[in-house]
Amino acid sequence: MEDEHGSNGSSNGHVEIGKAERSVWLMKCPLVVAKSWQSHPPSDPHPLAKVIVSLDPLHADDPSSRQFTMEVAAVETGNKPKNYSLNMFHDFVPMSIFSETNQGKVAVEGKVEHKFDMTPHRENIEEYGKLCRERTNKSMIKNRQIQVIDNDRGVHMRPMPGMVGLISSSSKDKKKTAPVKQSDMKRTRRDRGELEDIMFKLFERQPNWALKQLVQETDQPAQFLKEILNELCVYNKRGTNQGTYELKPEYKKSVEDTNAE
Repeated sequence: MEDEHGSNGSSNGHVEIGKAERSVWLMKCPLVVAKSWQSHPPSDPHPLAKVIVSLDPLHADDPSSRQFTMEVAAVETGNKPKNYSLNMFHDFVPMSIFSETNQGKVAVEGKVEHKFDMTPHRENIEEYGKLCRERTNKSMIKNRQIQVIDNDRGVHMRPMPGMVGLISSSSKDKKKTAPVKQSDMKRTRRDRGELEDIMFKLFERQPNWALKQLVQETDQPAQFLKEILNELCVYNKRGTNQGTYELKPEYKKSVEDTNAE
């Protein structure tokens, strides 16, 4: 069958399944860790990190008694944390991992056995908070450039066809153009890491925010904001802060430490 369908590409419908039953771990890691690993030279034989599994000898057969931590092998200078907690998901949709080469060859790399959420370890929360503040301050700096145009004769200042608010030169067609509402304008997504930094800065200002307020403050699409909020915050369904978001405890501590400083 392999000779008939070929083995070099997905265009002929062939998918390599030799590793389909291999167990793999799916892990969601902070942006700073992902960028560090992506920049790791492929020729470097040293491991990226080390996973430590702690077991309760009295309940060794109970999967919930296992605790996972990760120690990043090579950490650059600065406030980048070295130790992380791996929070395991015990209930998730069965998934498989696929890969595709530049030639279009598709292969199944394995099936997801464990899914983790990677967060800075307790003793590294303060360092991680400092790192987030540094990234926030950098993202708030806007680099503006001024360009001098010679002999332009006002060409670049003239309204072009399709511009909002353009009024016809004909006296018969002169009509007031309705102003475009802010909510009707398409918002452009920021870089995910940059938006996370801005969110931390906002929660330093006040602990609780409604989604509508955050949309106005960040000028980001509501759906995109919800994705970030689900990762960083908890939603208050009742109580005095009903209908607002607040930082998760592990992130709230870094903000409180910032205010204390």
